[in-house]
Amino acid sequence: MKMSNRYCRFILLLTCLGILSACQRSRTYFPRHIEVPEMHFVRFDSALLSVQEATLDADVQRLYSEFPDFMPVYVEDILGFPSADTVALKQALPQFLNDTLYGFAHTNAVEQQVFARVGDIEKPMAKAFARVRWLYPDWELPIVYLFISGFQSAVYFVEDGIAVGADMYLGKDYPYYQGVVHQYQLQTMRKECIPVDVVSAWLFRHIPYTSSKNRLLDQMIYRGKVMYLLACLFDDLPPYEVMGYTKEQWEWSVYHERAIWHRMMDRRDLFRTEQRTIASYLNDGPFTSEISQDSPARLGTWIGWRIVESYMNHHEEVSLTDLMSQGDAQLILEQSNYKP
Repeated sequence: MKMSNRYCRFILLLTCLGILSACQRSRTYFPRHIEVPEMHFVRFDSALLSVQEATLDADVQRLYSEFPDFMPVYVEDILGFPSADTVALKQALPQFLNDTLYGFAHTNAVEQQVFARVGDIEKPMAKAFARVRWLYPDWELPIVYLFISGFQSAVYFVEDGIAVGADMYLGKDYPYYQGVVHQYQLQTMRKECIPVDVVSAWLFRHIPYTSSKNRLLDQMIYRGKVMYLLACLFDDLPPYEVMGYTKEQWEWSVYHERAIWHRMMDRRDLFRTEQRTIASYLNDGPFTSEISQDSPARLGTWIGWRIVESYMNHHEEVSLTDLMSQGDAQLILEQSNYKP
């Protein structure tokens, strides 16, 4: 399934499909005016990077005092020390903040520049969470912590919210990422990716996977439902940004959509339960191994999203919460009239 010379002839077609997709995604699910909450955005990163060796004892005490819930978690999960072992912490922290071998000192300085202002990520995140709260008024909105991960973690859950490793979002061309992460991961290691990553994580945590069959189809539709909701929450973003694809990867998938679907059907992959097959379609990576080395990864999720989109386009009476609570993947597929 290599790129052919005909690809260029379909640019106009892809443009039309993109317009059609945008029109389909413009279906109104939310009131025009929703009260946007003020996000509880905690700048642990700035507080940590203000630590000085000359005032180390007082600065460490201040961190424990100002961040009584997050600081112990950070010390144990990121720095790898028992939270009560302040002696070891005080010995290791200056090296962690000022290391030049792994580029932490340079990275920390760049992080403070890139994240000097955070309104550009707070605003879209707050808008999306306002819509989430309108759909699910009983959900608690998360506290969002920015922290320095030492290239260990982008997003992970803490008891009262979500922690974001800001040093993992310094731009896909940041030189110290070379040798630390895989090439395919760089596309989403940008500051502007944080709102989608945070809201996506929150949705997957709160919208349960309920199928007992655990076929590839069930996993695809579950993930496709969440992606459909995510695209509605971020309806001002192009779909490839919501998916975490480049524009070229999205266009490749649209161009080959019919062939991808026929291959999945011919091999009966939809009904497989083997973890290797499921992982090859759903996990991140350089490509989707069951399809082509020219393909983007996670094509199972992408096809699942396309099926759900077709289902919703044919069932205007179905609300977003109805969709999320519909656990019958076979029914969604059969009633989607999905015919790429």
